[in-house]
Amino acid sequence: MTSLPDQTTEPLEQWLMEQRWFASKSREVAGVNVLRRVPLSAAPVLDLEIVELRFNSGTHELYQLLPGEPGAVRALAELFGNESAADGVSFHGGVTPSGDIRPMGAEQSNTSIVFGEEQVLKVFRRVEPGINPELEMLRFLSTREFENIATLTGWYDYNGELMQATLGILQQFIGEARDGWQLALDDPLGLLQRLPELGAATGRMHTILASDPSDPAFAPEEPSDEALALLTATIDEQIERVFIDLPRDNPALAPILGRGEEIRDRLQLMSHVGVGGRLIRHHGDYHLGQVLLANNDWYIIDFEGEPSRPLAESRRKLSPLRDVAGMLRSFSYAKRSATRGNDLDGWERETRRAFLDAYAAAANGAGLFEAFEDVGGLMRLFELEKVLYELRYELGNRPDWVQVPLAGLLAMLEKKP
Repeated sequence: MTSLPDQTTEPLEQWLMEQRWFASKSREVAGVNVLRRVPLSAAPVLDLEIVELRFNSGTHELYQLLPGEPGAVRALAELFGNESAADGVSFHGGVTPSGDIRPMGAEQSNTSIVFGEEQVLKVFRRVEPGINPELEMLRFLSTREFENIATLTGWYDYNGELMQATLGILQQFIGEARDGWQLALDDPLGLLQRLPELGAATGRMHTILASDPSDPAFAPEEPSDEALALLTATIDEQIERVFIDLPRDNPALAPILGRGEEIRDRLQLMSHVGVGGRLIRHHGDYHLGQVLLANNDWYIIDFEGEPSRPLAESRRKLSPLRDVAGMLRSFSYAKRSATRGNDLDGWERETRRAFLDAYAAAANGAGLFEAFEDVGGLMRLFELEKVLYELRYELGNRPDWVQVPLAGLLAMLEKKP
């Protein structure tokens, strides 16, 4: 489990490659260089380092390290309260987190520290130029009093010759919570009962994200035929790649072997459904693992977007149906995992209905769609995009799970256009 401060006792390149949050373990590193070192505290010692890793491919990545002495996390917390600034690194918010300190879980891409079970500091390990979508989204939703998020209380960033970049955020800690995925596994029928509230919260989130035409970063945009054509072309390319790489010796894949053209024909039929709603900022990686149930309320978390996407792509405005489709696909995965010892006949169908009905009631009339009942075709387009991504991922990483996207793809083929 990674915590702070960073103890880089081994050679830096070796230490970095051993960290859970290091994103490129399979790539060959050509060199490591500390581009910037900023002293944050003298007693106890705490520095901030921006480290560049260069790869043999000619590309590079930047990472944030916080080396220092034990106990330096307290000093880091005080920087927020004092709104300190040093050599391009600035802290914002005016709130000093306090109480017992502990690392939060074994995260994949960041390091989070909990203070007094009341606030949590998320340190973005991989640093990219530009504002991080999580800061941008939380700031927008918090100032508009959206209740279904952990409220933003502070952040810190770098503004210097290297770049402008978000380094971390401070926000409310949601204690005694279960994420939607764990709830689905522990109590699938209990999750079903709570899905109307989640659907409504999702609809309210999208409504607020579309509410300010004066903010260029969030102003809704009218869809275009070109946007739909680009989406269709992108999915068509995914179909081609999937079926070129499809293993011929896997018996589980027999039902779809040789059916690539059939799927592309189905895609072309879907592409005539109309664009189906305005383009807005959205969550970007929405599934049951990104929602928490605590004190009978849902909280939506982790607004960074898909980890593999660059920040600029995560900030793009797209149809909110992309979030909706991601959640619907999550129900399919949950059913696969929760079936053991449970009679879940019809469960996925009911979860979809409960979520969509509540979402439609919350989103209709907000200008997101002319009429939600008319966007089913576009929803299927986004679900197809997600299923193709899942199929490639499972074949490459978890072959035992390939039945989940396979079942989704076959259901789409069997459904009447």
